[in-house]
Amino acid sequence: MSKKVTPYKDSSLGKKEQVTKMFDTISTNYDGLNRVISFGIDIKWRKRVVAILKKKQPQSILDIATGTGDLAINLVETGAKKIVGLDISAGMLEVGKKKINEKKLASTIEMVVGDSEDLPFKENSFDAVTVAFGVRNFDNLEKGLAEIYRVLKPGGTFVVLETSVPTKTPFKQGYHFYTKNILPKIGRLFSKDDSAYAYLSESAAVFPHGQEFNNILQKIGFIGVANKPQTFGVASIYVATK
Repeated sequence: MSKKVTPYKDSSLGKKEQVTKMFDTISTNYDGLNRVISFGIDIKWRKRVVAILKKKQPQSILDIATGTGDLAINLVETGAKKIVGLDISAGMLEVGKKKINEKKLASTIEMVVGDSEDLPFKENSFDAVTVAFGVRNFDNLEKGLAEIYRVLKPGGTFVVLETSVPTKTPFKQGYHFYTKNILPKIGRLFSKDDSAYAYLSESAAVFPHGQEFNNILQKIGFIGVANKPQTFGVASIYVATK
């Protein structure tokens, strides 16, 4: 189980409430931050998620922790007739809705405020479920994954895109230097909320990745679990089936 890291260490709020507050605060800067801290490579990672699902031809997709809707918008390329983007942060969703309306995709993509650990959907509702850079924000990881398993149809595909920590030299050393010394400075350029950007780095560092996360997925009941390291291991794509 992953160690809990929260944005505001002195807050009386729980992790879930703190994460909601954090993303509401940085919502207008979030897209720009993603492009900068990943050098734009996150766009390529999302395209790979889309390519994986396009082969499955899902008719309905749930994108959890959809944020500003980047992945949900990309997922239109799979040919899915209905895509639901769910997030706990209303601020992030508002940014996403504007992007969706500008692209005239409102008839395909629905944005919903919701809790990943208490999904407002019936069992076996979706052909595919995706989460991009969101599972490490779950308050209770196994509970959230169990909810995903519940709403996924039998034979359905679950795809996770999440940051991970490189294990090979010199990428491991470079990653730690970047996240410790460079990332906080980038965060300050985007927002006065230093704690939020420290959290994004710290939560990635302690989150179970690789085989450890595979094991958790298998414990929940997923089969055919595989992880695909991306860009020297700074991110991973996990694919599993119900």
